[in-house]
Amino acid sequence: MRAVLTWRDKAEQCIYDLAFKPDGTQLILAAGNRLLVYDTSDGTLLQPLKGHKDTVYCVAYAKDGKRFASGSADKSIIIWTSKLEGILKYTHNDSIQCVAYNPVTHQLASCSSSDFGLWSPEQKSVSKHKSSSKITCCSWTNDGQYLALGMANGIISIRNKNGEEKVKIERPGGSLSPVWSICWNPSREEHNDILAVADWGQKLSFYQLSGKQIGKDQPLNFDPCCISYFTKGEYILVGGSDKQVSLFTKDGVRLGTVGEQNSWVWTCRVKPDSNYVVVGCQDGTISFYQLIFSTVHGLYKDRYAYRDSMTDVIVQHLITEQKVRIKCRELVKKIAIYKNRLAIQLPEKILIYELYSDDSADMHYRMKEKIVKKFECNLLVVCADHIILCQEKRLQCLSFSGVKDKEWQMESLIRYIKVIGGPAGREGLLVGLKNGQILKIFVDNLFAIVLLKQATAVRCLDMSASRNKLAVVDENDTCLVYDIHTKELLFQEPNANSVAWNTQCEDMLCFSGGGYLNIKASTFPVHQQKLQGFVVGYNGSKIFCLHVFSMSAVEVPQSAPMYQYLDRKMFREAYQIACLGVTDTDWRELAMEALEGLEFETAKKAFTRVQDLRYLELISSIEERKKRGETNNDLFLADVFSYQGKFHEAAKLYKRSGHENLALDMYTDLCMFEYAKDFLGSGDPKETKMLITKQADWARNINEPKAAVEMYISAGEHTKAIEISGNHGWVDMLIDIARKLDKAEREPLLMCARYFKKLDSPGYAAETYLKIGDLKSLVQLYVDTKRWDEAFALGEKHPEFKDDIYVPYAQWLAENDRFEEAQKAFHKAGRQGEAVRVLEQLTHNAVVESRFNDAAYYYWMLSMQCLDMAQDPAQKDVMLDKFHHFQHLAELYHGYQTIHRYTEEPFSFDLPETLFNISKFLLHSLTKATPLGISKVNTLFTLAKQSKALGAYKLARHAYDKLQGLQIPARIQKSIELGTLTIRSKPFHDSEELVPLCYRCSTNNPLLNNLGNVCINCRQPFIFSASSYEVLHLVEFYLEEGITDEEAVALIDLEAPRHKREGKWQEIAGSNSQTLRLDETMDSIGDDDPFTAKLSFEQGGSEFVPVVVNRSVLRSMSRRDVLIKRWPPPLQWQYFRSLLPDASITMCPSCFQMFHSEDYELLVLQHACCPYCRRRIDDTGP
Repeated sequence: MRAVLTWRDKAEQCIYDLAFKPDGTQLILAAGNRLLVYDTSDGTLLQPLKGHKDTVYCVAYAKDGKRFASGSADKSIIIWTSKLEGILKYTHNDSIQCVAYNPVTHQLASCSSSDFGLWSPEQKSVSKHKSSSKITCCSWTNDGQYLALGMANGIISIRNKNGEEKVKIERPGGSLSPVWSICWNPSREEHNDILAVADWGQKLSFYQLSGKQIGKDQPLNFDPCCISYFTKGEYILVGGSDKQVSLFTKDGVRLGTVGEQNSWVWTCRVKPDSNYVVVGCQDGTISFYQLIFSTVHGLYKDRYAYRDSMTDVIVQHLITEQKVRIKCRELVKKIAIYKNRLAIQLPEKILIYELYSDDSADMHYRMKEKIVKKFECNLLVVCADHIILCQEKRLQCLSFSGVKDKEWQMESLIRYIKVIGGPAGREGLLVGLKNGQILKIFVDNLFAIVLLKQATAVRCLDMSASRNKLAVVDENDTCLVYDIHTKELLFQEPNANSVAWNTQCEDMLCFSGGGYLNIKASTFPVHQQKLQGFVVGYNGSKIFCLHVFSMSAVEVPQSAPMYQYLDRKMFREAYQIACLGVTDTDWRELAMEALEGLEFETAKKAFTRVQDLRYLELISSIEERKKRGETNNDLFLADVFSYQGKFHEAAKLYKRSGHENLALDMYTDLCMFEYAKDFLGSGDPKETKMLITKQADWARNINEPKAAVEMYISAGEHTKAIEISGNHGWVDMLIDIARKLDKAEREPLLMCARYFKKLDSPGYAAETYLKIGDLKSLVQLYVDTKRWDEAFALGEKHPEFKDDIYVPYAQWLAENDRFEEAQKAFHKAGRQGEAVRVLEQLTHNAVVESRFNDAAYYYWMLSMQCLDMAQDPAQKDVMLDKFHHFQHLAELYHGYQTIHRYTEEPFSFDLPETLFNISKFLLHSLTKATPLGISKVNTLFTLAKQSKALGAYKLARHAYDKLQGLQIPARIQKSIELGTLTIRSKPFHDSEELVPLCYRCSTNNPLLNNLGNVCINCRQPFIFSASSYEVLHLVEFYLEEGITDEEAVALIDLEAPRHKREGKWQEIAGSNSQTLRLDETMDSIGDDDPFTAKLSFEQGGSEFVPVVVNRSVLRSMSRRDVLIKRWPPPLQWQYFRSLLPDASITMCPSCFQMFHSEDYELLVLQHACCPYCRRRIDDTGP
């Protein structure tokens, strides 16, 4: 650090205080009873200001630059504007000692010998506070919250903005060490507010805002009169009785002298945001200095060490940008760095540091040695085991213990010294002298080796990596490069201030000068680019540049020298340059040039760098071909050209090497069909067809499908034409192709059909299938498109496809919830298992959903399915059992539908007699397990209610008693309880009108029959009407053995005449009257009707004896009295005789259920079908 005097002036009186305007343009001085205003740029006195009547002791400028204040021995404060006009004046009771503006609120603190006041422009008044001692100095904190007051009794009082004391610091010296100057550190980077205190106990101290002292008191050895910080708080200026201004670090380490004066220094300040210092003295001298901080640094390869804040050393790794700080707490004079060593010269000693490890990225240094001795030297160099001191013409080599090993005396001043490496303890030094000599010195050798002598003084030196070449920058800014062995000057370049060889490439160096960076490769012309600063190192593609105080690593692409080598076809050298750092584009250019030059090794490395697999595969294939013995370079180069897109050049080389086919392939692959045709001329038709096909492929790829289709058709590639047409939905084009194709071309036609099907043109698809005679695919088409009528028509002509049609049809019906039709379709397709499963599921669903009519219908259908399946002898017994079981369930559910409707729905239109008959029928039928969905409670409840209503009180009471043992739903609980009570009031018998009659034995059966729905006397089963469930006047009879069903029907149809009698009444006709007489002597009807005779029955038998008739009985029967259930095999037909022929009974020809004719006709009118089996009235089949 050195101070340069910028200007000086002298006033007539002592300069007690001064202040800079915040922008640094003006300087205000307190001189005598006047204020002097100076221009800081050249020291011109702008204007003296008069206003005070006595000596002015203090002056301060507001941070906003709008006003400043002065305090005088005349006890007054004057506020001045920036235009140098006084605007306000106020007074204290004693002389004013110091003033300070709050940096935030611009509140003014003014201190006198006995008190201090706080004034602000807003309040216009001054609030004053008494002081116990004379206040000598004051300073505000950065945030303007606290004001520190220094007093003559050695006390520092820290007050808040309102003047209240918050902290009191008592100095050890008391009144013997008056505090003469204080100042808060203005740095924004410090975490705590730090107060610097200078007292006349000749001590410099530092305190925190809390009053805690930082570190120890620093002895000054003079009485300090003023203390002030640099703008950023990094340095402190202290002036006083030693007649000079000293520069300290912010920690109180003395760095040097700014300027020596002839009298006491009363005030010194730093110009805002600069390195300019102004000093005011007892004799009136005003001195304005510029402080120049020199760069102290050292560099070795990628490690750069430099001085920071004068007392610290920062080591920076230029590649990784890592930094480490070493605090020395003394002025750093010199720095040297070499490999893992770092030497730091302090005023009284030299410190030697070493790295913790050999890791190239390690940045942790530890102390190795300390040489406690004062040295004076111009340059400092460190080696593995020594330090080298340069003093003018002399070099001294010292061990780390401080012992001098060797000394070299030079002929001239040493201008440059550099360690160029070597084994530990035997390193070589490169030394440049002012007389132009360049020497090589080994640490372990007393004799210096003269490398060469030039006419001009040396400024900078560097040796190439192989130590074959030497670069020198002389005092004329010329860079000269020599061959060390021959001493020959290889070349020289102007405008150089520093030079460095590339550590990774022997033939490359760079030098800087005139704001440019110059890169020179071999003997090629220099490549220039703009760069400020000095080049100090060159490693690969990084150039280390020192600009002012900062070192930076500049990434410089090595493109220019690489292209210089490429121009001369020096591919290997160009590759070496590229490895130092070039762009991807440069790598690719190198790869291409090397490839065209057939330098495959270099090309491969370059393409690997840019990860171009395509060209790597090409090189690999060429190398393989070379191994196999191919030597035709034209062919290799043609391949290279074709890869590069130079197709015409490639074609010429292919032709020249006799490989026209390769040229043709290349053109067709690239869709350059016109070029291919030109190249081919009028050649082979096969080749022409191949060209057309390839052209069609290309048209297809570039989204010109119509052109592609036409080309494919002309080339006979029908499959591809069909594929494109189909994918684009061009039905017209497809049908044209299909119709033109011969039926023998099966595959293309099938492909057409598939596309027709996909494009929703089943008609065309059918036409195509018919053309090739593929009926199975046609059936599948009809099925897939749900064209069932055409499918059925085809099935009629070709029964072998019946399964292929009806099974999908049934599945489709089932998927569309048309289960009944689906079941029939399965049945028709012969898939009895599926038909039964569908019906079983339908039945189960109907029962679960309480659709008992549907359940009855489905059970009837199931029974008929089982009957159909019983024709198979293997399944006969099982299926017949199922048939009877399902028939029984169908009857139960059919009857229970009415009960369910009566109990669950609010309104019922069924007659009480019907409800009574159905519930009684169900009660007698449900003697065993109750089927799913049928409620015994509902049945008994209906029976109880209707029995009571119709007078069957005994049966009603029985039903109510039965209900007591069942779980009753809450909704009918009260009704049943009430019915149970009220039935007790009724007689214990049933109405005789309700008692059923057996039409075989004429026995009256009880309403509650333990045997079920059969006569208690003759065991003849009752036949019920399927609507009203009344007992029908029918008796079942069986044929005598040997009589077939056909013979029996023929006999019945004979209608043999017999004497008809209406009864026992005999009509006698006279001339005037007609008389009816009961003729008791006549034979009974039984004797007249052979069937009636057969009904005779021996009473009391427990076994059922069926009625068996012979041929004569059959012959005597009337056709209208006989009903026949014509069951399909293996069941026998059932025959029933009506005993009341006038009461008409109708039997459904499909389900064989019996109805009173009137009821059946009404139900058919209502439903348009049989209420039981749902046979349509317009259906003529059975």
